[in-house]
Amino acid sequence: MKLDDNDFELFAVPATFAQDRAVLDARWKELQREVHPDRFAAQGAAAQRVAMQWSVRINEAYQRLKDPLRRASYLCELNGSPVNAEKNTAMPPDFLMQQMEWREALAEAQDAAALDKLRTEVQAGRARALSSLDWLIDEKGDYPAASRQVRALMFIERFAEDVEAKSDQWGQ
Repeated sequence: MKLDDNDFELFAVPATFAQDRAVLDARWKELQREVHPDRFAAQGAAAQRVAMQWSVRINEAYQRLKDPLRRASYLCELNGSPVNAEKNTAMPPDFLMQQMEWREALAEAQDAAALDKLRTEVQAGRARALSSLDWLIDEKGDYPAASRQVRALMFIERFAEDVEAKSDQWGQ
């Protein structure tokens, strides 16, 4: 392991969007065992501090790799197309229309059935976006388009949280 390894190199997995969660979980446990500070107790406090830094680095990489949205964003950044969501909010008109329709449906939702219908639509939109990311990154290697798709997925994820918040308000 080298400090300048990217997350994929650190975890010894291919730098692809498609990842096997079980492999990531197993590798995370293996890496954490290797750098656990207790293993360095005999080497003194400095060695334990370094081990703790490695442990933090491994945890950060694991959090990025296990989350599809964060992993896609990281791959885009590694390949020269950072998402820059805070500065670049441009979206295709059809996507914006869909967002407006969903927002209206959420505002007008009066019962659990309406929320469930909306939740199902949002989950389908999320699945389409994830499938698109898989294709754009792993098949086409089109990182600028993948970066745009990541921004769209970020909108979808935030809206899904809004749907759940309204559901929670109703005690469902």
